[in-house]
Amino acid sequence: MSEKSALVHDLEQVVEPTHVVWRPEDLLVYEYDGSIDRNNPGAVVVPSSVEQISEIIKIARKHNAPVVPRGAGTGLSGGAISMEGAVVLALTRLNKVLEIDKENRVAIVEPGVVNLELGQAVAPYGLQYVPDPSSQSACTIGGNVGENAGGPHCLAYGVTTNHVLGMEVVLADGTVTWLGGDAREVPGYDLRGVFIGSEGTLAVVTKVAVRLVPQPEAIRTMVAAFSSVEAASETVADIVASGVIPGAVEMIDRLCIEAVEPAFHPGYPEDAQAILLVEVDGLRETVAEQAELVEELCRKHGTTDWRTAEDEEERETLWASRKKALGALGRLAPNYYLIDGVIPPTRLPETMSKINALSDELEIPIANVLHAGDGNLHPCILFDSRQPEQVEKALIAGGRILEMCVEVGGALSGEHGIGLEKQGYLPLVFTDEDLEAMARLKPAFGAAGMFNPGKIFPTDEQREGIPHAAIMQRLTSDMVI
Repeated sequence: MSEKSALVHDLEQVVEPTHVVWRPEDLLVYEYDGSIDRNNPGAVVVPSSVEQISEIIKIARKHNAPVVPRGAGTGLSGGAISMEGAVVLALTRLNKVLEIDKENRVAIVEPGVVNLELGQAVAPYGLQYVPDPSSQSACTIGGNVGENAGGPHCLAYGVTTNHVLGMEVVLADGTVTWLGGDAREVPGYDLRGVFIGSEGTLAVVTKVAVRLVPQPEAIRTMVAAFSSVEAASETVADIVASGVIPGAVEMIDRLCIEAVEPAFHPGYPEDAQAILLVEVDGLRETVAEQAELVEELCRKHGTTDWRTAEDEEERETLWASRKKALGALGRLAPNYYLIDGVIPPTRLPETMSKINALSDELEIPIANVLHAGDGNLHPCILFDSRQPEQVEKALIAGGRILEMCVEVGGALSGEHGIGLEKQGYLPLVFTDEDLEAMARLKPAFGAAGMFNPGKIFPTDEQREGIPHAAIMQRLTSDMVI
């Protein structure tokens, strides 16, 4: 679009022209999210109120332009990438914590509030918002709702859907309404639950009522090093089987250690092949008992190094090493393709062995960082996007890992969503009848073709051919990400 279109002119009547992006060179910054896929939007508009959003949707509808809601663009499945020349609706200016109700442990926030900043806002009240994605210093609550985000501390407390009571949304005709509310229980159909994880395909969220929980009385953060990924995986399986439910059980392997040690200096042993980061919280007596059991199980499986964080500063250093591991991988390769499959934790040892064997077979490095306690894998396939053969290997490896997850009774995604990345793999777990039934939700919301088209559901070509062919075509058309 080299000249202003009628659509852009109309959008500039709703928001200031400085908040409508339409020139090709400016649109480049919105062509990708945290995934490996990319595509240019037709235009981007950055509203500051629900009233503006309602008008923007009406204008887009008049011009037959689909709308793609977008938060911070940290998503990892291509969910915020524009398809079919859509209007990207960037919600980052709606960034206020509107209300904190300490007595009822509820906060009302706008979708552009950064996850970490919500936690900081409620901390003085002795409360916390539990879902804590590794990108929490940048990702927004609206994006978390769209993808049903998780995080390291969701093992004991649950993911986004367990901590959102309701949300205000704008429907495809511009109507503003609430799904759920700010109370614990709302009678009728759980439309709140339907909306969470819908990846921006049903409506646009403009306010969110989140559930808060008290900060724990005591926290103990422990690190165990192991001489093999298999030994660490067996330890995780035993912790889960013991009945202890830690706040978090995280794992990183040797490749991740090589990246994070020089970046954050957590002091991991040089010979460690895998690190477990285990955190227990709650009443002091319970924490002491659970920490003792966790240490016993780690020593049973031959931990080569064991320590407990002595203070909050050390605890923060250990968590920085885990939560910023993905960024640190830039030391090892220019690009990574992050998979988000889920398996039963008891199948972790064999699955990790298969992933390592796959890395050797395809001759492509795979660094593993995972929410080990709930079986949420995050294999990071390292590659150089300027080399087409490496891109192809990365996509093949990703597909094989997803197939492994399904084969052992797992799922395609734990928190990143389906988006563009996994849509071609949905037939692994759903029949055509299943997919048709789910697709009926969009017209039920009046959103058929309106919001985030081309996402989640596989195309006819994907059903019949290579699931990742479309991504490969877009990537290799221009070898710069």
